[in-house]
Amino acid sequence: MAQIAGRVVVYGGKGALGSKCVSFFKNKNWWVGSIDLAENTDADLNIVLGREENTADQESSVLSSISSVLGNDKLDAVICVAGGWAGGNAKKDLIKNSDMMWKQSVWSSLISASLAANHLKDGGLLTLTGAKAALEATPGMIGYGMAKAAIHSLTKSLAGKDSGMPVDSVAVAILPITLDTPMNRKWMPKADFTTWTSLDYISELFYNWTIGKNRPQSGSLLQLVTKNSETNLIPA
Repeated sequence: MAQIAGRVVVYGGKGALGSKCVSFFKNKNWWVGSIDLAENTDADLNIVLGREENTADQESSVLSSISSVLGNDKLDAVICVAGGWAGGNAKKDLIKNSDMMWKQSVWSSLISASLAANHLKDGGLLTLTGAKAALEATPGMIGYGMAKAAIHSLTKSLAGKDSGMPVDSVAVAILPITLDTPMNRKWMPKADFTTWTSLDYISELFYNWTIGKNRPQSGSLLQLVTKNSETNLIPA
């Protein structure tokens, strides 16, 4: 068996972007762990979380599973691409959708941070997923905007002194607008796809950052702005 190039865990490894990240790193001969509500058969390790578990139980499950597999080895990167979208204003579905957004986006980000603090190597990488929309008010999708804004805050805090992160590690967040996923194409068939960010682009971006290429400064919030199918990274 060929020696592995490195170790990465993808939180949300069964989703559209997560699956793309898992296969991208696997093709580069990396060991890849996936954390999700369902199994990704391409991954070397699957941690399947229970929908009814609270945050503490999910964290405990993730940390114990990773510990038992890694032993004394460390991760090169933790990539969190878990999340989802829901609308809703103060009058419609506020609590239901906000609760769902919090669980999908904030819980996964917090557990990824805990995983990184405990199992990332010095100089390792943690990426979280915010949203460009959450840099401003989101009255038609309050829960979504609130959850993503919390991730922006978390990213900055993890980059600060005494955050508990490993020495010289980097915590950054991508702030996409719309990702070019099969589900988005299904629900928005008449949209301008040339303004959507490709999953291949993001997977390669994460890979390059993991190996130290063009890696941004810790705490960076990077907007993914795509025009004419070309994506630019614009610091928020």
